[in-house]
This record gives sequence, C-alpha cells and structure tokens, in this order.
Amino acid sequence: MSILLSDLLSGTNLNLNLPIENPEITGICNNSTRVKPGNIFVAIKGYKFDGHDFIDMAIENGASAIVAEQKLSASVPVIQVNDGRIALAELSKVWYQHPTDKMKMIGVTASNGKTTTAFMIDHILSSYFYTTGLIGTVVVRDGKSAVSANLTTPDSQELYQWLGRMRDNNCSHVTMEVSSAGQEQHRVHGISYDIATFNNLSREHIDLHGSFEKYFAEKSKLVRNLPASSVAILNADVPLILGLREQTAASSISYSLKDNPADIQIKDIDLSTGAANFKYVIPRNVSGDHPLPSCNLDVSLKVLGLHNVYNASVAITVAKLCGVPDEEILAALADFTGVERRFQLIYDREFKIIDDHFANAGNIDITLETLGLMKYRKLQLLIAIRGNRGSIVNGENAETVVRWIDKLPLAQMITTDSVEFVDELDTVSDEERTTFHGILDEAGIEYTHIPKLTDAIKAVLTSVQPEDVVLLGGCQGMDHAAHVIIPMVAERHADQEQEDVLKILKDRVAGSS
Repeated sequence: MSILLSDLLSGTNLNLNLPIENPEITGICNNSTRVKPGNIFVAIKGYKFDGHDFIDMAIENGASAIVAEQKLSASVPVIQVNDGRIALAELSKVWYQHPTDKMKMIGVTASNGKTTTAFMIDHILSSYFYTTGLIGTVVVRDGKSAVSANLTTPDSQELYQWLGRMRDNNCSHVTMEVSSAGQEQHRVHGISYDIATFNNLSREHIDLHGSFEKYFAEKSKLVRNLPASSVAILNADVPLILGLREQTAASSISYSLKDNPADIQIKDIDLSTGAANFKYVIPRNVSGDHPLPSCNLDVSLKVLGLHNVYNASVAITVAKLCGVPDEEILAALADFTGVERRFQLIYDREFKIIDDHFANAGNIDITLETLGLMKYRKLQLLIAIRGNRGSIVNGENAETVVRWIDKLPLAQMITTDSVEFVDELDTVSDEERTTFHGILDEAGIEYTHIPKLTDAIKAVLTSVQPEDVVLLGGCQGMDHAAHVIIPMVAERHADQEQEDVLKILKDRVAGSS
C-alpha cells in the first residue's frame, strides 16, 4: 500500500502547509531503526530519547518524508507540526482508513480494575456478537488471534494498526483500556468512543503526572471529550467521577453500591465465599438517547472480590447498552473466570491462595475490604514492596495495610523485595523499604522481611493451616509468585492430583519470562 504525501496530509486535521515535493508514502514510523524505504518518519520527544536526534538515521534507512516539531533542512520533505504525538495519531488514523468508524468503541478507565472490567465486557460481548476486539494491559485480541500486550494503551500508530486489523476481521465491538498516560501522550487521539466508563479513582502515577489533580485531569479526558452521541457510565460513589456528568456533552448513566442517588443500584451483596452474588437493579426506566428499562437481576460471579461487583456492574451496563439480552449477560458473567493477578483464586483446596497485584492504596483498600467480608480461619499475608515507585506510593500502600490489619484475622505478615526476580526497573531501594517498614513499625505491627520471594513463600507454606487464606500481594515483584508457590503446593499432593493443581499455570502470562 502507498499514498501520496499530499493525500495523507490533507486527510488529517492538522491544517498543514503541503511541501512542494510529493513522494509516495509506504508507511508510518516513529522509530528510526524500523524505518523502511518510503516511510514517513515522525520525530517524537520522549522521556528518555528525542526522535529529532535520529532524523538522519531515519533518512539513511529510507524515510521519504519527516514530521518534526522543529524547523530544519533535510534531503527529504519536512513537515513541521506543533506536537509530534498528535501528528502521529492523525497520520495513523488516515493511513489505516478511519477504522473506528466501522466498530462500536468502548473505553474503560479507572485507577484499579480496568483490565478485569475490559475482559468482562469483552467476554459478554464476544459470547453474543461472536467477533469482538480487546485492547488492554494483558492481551490484545483482534478477532482472530491474541498477543501479549506491552502497554495499557499502545502508541497511536500501533493502536490504529490493531484497530485496522479488527475492522478487517469484522469485529463489531472493541473494548479498550484507556490509561491516564495514554491520554496525556495523545496515544488515543482521534478515537471517538460510543461508550466510556470511569469506574474508580485513587492516587496513582503521581510520578508521571506530577500531582493528583493533573492525574485526574488527564484520566477524565476520556469522559470530558465524549461527543453528544455517546454515553458515559459513572460511579456515583465517587463524587469527582460523578461530577463529570456536568463536564461532558455525552449523556450519562450512574451506578452505586452504597445507596447513593444513581440510575442503577447494586444491592444485597454477598461475599461470604469470596465469589460475589448481588442484585443489579434499575428502579425506573432510564430515558433519553440511551434508554435502559427497569430491571431486577440476580447476578452470580465465579471471580472473587468486592471490586468485581463494581467491575461486573459496569460490564452489565455496557452490555445492556449494546443490546445484549439479560439472560445472555448473566450466563456469560457466571462463566467468567477472571484475569491473572486481579484477586485471582489460584488454589482452593485445604486452604485458599489468592494472587493480587496490590498496586496502590485504592486497590489495596478494596482487596483487604473483600478479605474482611470473607469467612476463613487466618490470613497469611505476603507483600512485595514496590520497587522504583518512590516513597510516596510505598508509604500510602503501607498506611492502607495498617488501616485494615486490626480488622483482619492476621496470622502473619511477610514482606519481600523479590530480589531474584526483579530487574533494575523494579528493584526496591533502601528508602522505599525503610518507608514501608517504618509505617508498620510506627503502628506496632509485627512482620518478617525476607528478601527473596522464594524463601518468603517457603515461610508462608511452613505455617499455613487448613481453612487459611494466603494472599500474594504486589505488582512486578510478585508476578512470579504463582510459578513458585503452585509447584510447591502440588508436591504436597498425590501424583494423580498434581496435574490438576498445576493447571492454573498453563498459558499463564505473568511471571512466565
């Protein structure tokens, strides 16, 4: 495929002056090492590298045109723009022929639970519409195949490439996680969402955005930028999120688990076994451009946790807006088995092992609240301190743990640096460890610190008793934990049972490399 430079540029909303030369363009690239003959190279200013420093390399590799934020002379046409990231998105949208025009786009944002919510939505939609697309943290599915994902929100060129494949594969709906970084860096520029959800809000990515206010401003763009034809699904239990209904042209539908005024009420939540049962109630018809009839649905989930009640409430609402019958929604949710490392039950025999990414204060709060609602003997708590995330995040995480400890039947707490599994990007610093432990010490909480994750898991399994719950809590440092603990547990069983215990590791992405 090729297109004249003038046709490519004129199809964008960049309002550019067309260069005199008009070469044929064979593709778009923002990595100079991957440029192929005839490509247009878009120079991006990144956090570590500036693409403008590699323009000569791009030309040497065959670039026939350059997009840059600086005025410069080169042997090929140069198009100057105000923002290279926006230019990349605009060019990609034209190159891949506006793929979102042919599909119903669903955007999911939240501080916690984006992945599970997106998976739930896609699970329901794919069971009814058959061919759907999914773009998220764990995996990208294009309607025919699935690959592991690298970023919550891919860069715009890769994103539009995936969307083009989904259109060509006849996907009817695409569910997409939308991160605050993806918003700030214009990775989702030009995408018009038919449905957008904002599920929850807590302090996260402060190091990237500089402040909570900036983080919320970037995250809320998903809702604030919606067109009038779209609908936003908002959590009425979070005032900042609910307040967005006054800041968007889209219509809105709200839901509440705490009896706050909302279009949808979630009632009679039962988490005694860990897996949730609840009622999804629309007390009266929701009228307007996106009507929802009143209903009273009994919902049963296989997945554990209070947070999955929130996630499922959003998924149900999205599915209803997409026209999926209630009986199909309930059947799909009852069959949904969850997402790796999202309060995932990975062992359930004489005791339970729950694997959770324990990322930030909001996530930890919901996880421990759920454990407080479950019935079990004692909690064996293993926490991986977050490396290279700073003292603020680790301090907030420790403070959240402290708030819950007296409310939980704690048998022991072990902390770890997971030193044998983390690379330099996730290594726990002395300051981070001291901050986390200092807050535990100040609260008078007893704990044991074991630097190696493998040794920490051995310590847990030495003391675990029947009817206990083992919680493996932590992000990157705990990703390998399932691959360590499940074989150890399997060895405790008879040979004929070991294969069944080990099944959870089959095709597992987290910690597989």
